[in-house]
Amino acid sequence: MSKLIEIRDMSKVYNPGENEVRALDNVSLDIDRREFVAIIGQSGSGKSTLMNMLGCLDVPTEGSYSLDGRDVSGLSDDELSDIRNQEIGFIFQGFNLIPSLTAKQNVELPLMYRNVPKKEREELSDIALEKVGLGKRKDHKPAEMSGGQQQRVAIARAIAQAPPIILADEPTGNLDSGSTREIMKILRDLYDEGRTIILITHDNEIAANAKRTIRIMDGKIVEDKINEAFK
Repeated sequence: MSKLIEIRDMSKVYNPGENEVRALDNVSLDIDRREFVAIIGQSGSGKSTLMNMLGCLDVPTEGSYSLDGRDVSGLSDDELSDIRNQEIGFIFQGFNLIPSLTAKQNVELPLMYRNVPKKEREELSDIALEKVGLGKRKDHKPAEMSGGQQQRVAIARAIAQAPPIILADEPTGNLDSGSTREIMKILRDLYDEGRTIILITHDNEIAANAKRTIRIMDGKIVEDKINEAFK
């Protein structure tokens, strides 16, 4: 497998000077295409900062980040936005659905921003909702759905245009155990289809679903291991 992500000596420093906080401290990391990686750490460990870097939501204070062979660490906000739109599907703990829109309209919204033609938008949205088992609920609004169903809509929105990277930030944090199993199965299916899955979590049980676990503490990577039980 070829490298998709290459991070070298990356640091993120807040309040530089006497009271500075190093949210990331000289991190180096490679992630190959078609990996299923969990980044695990407790609150304040630096995992959310690392996620923001990986997702091109922020830029490092020091070091470099190469995504698919392109150095993105010094790009402008507009250039980073283009990369987020084309390369990365985001799944957040809070679903981030628009209450006044149906499931299908929520899935279509990012496609509108990408100027995907209406007929293609509708087809892609239908396919994505079918993939997460919500084809028959596409005309329902978020308030008419359970938390697990809302998260599945969020996943459909993330995968509708088949981005190569899925970045999932605590995607089961607000869900019961049954919904959690459903969401993790969908992520595994996406991995089996050839997507790169990066899962951010504080939960060891959730991290155990990934093939590789990267543990972060005090802004540093303290463990990077393969899950031998992963099949």
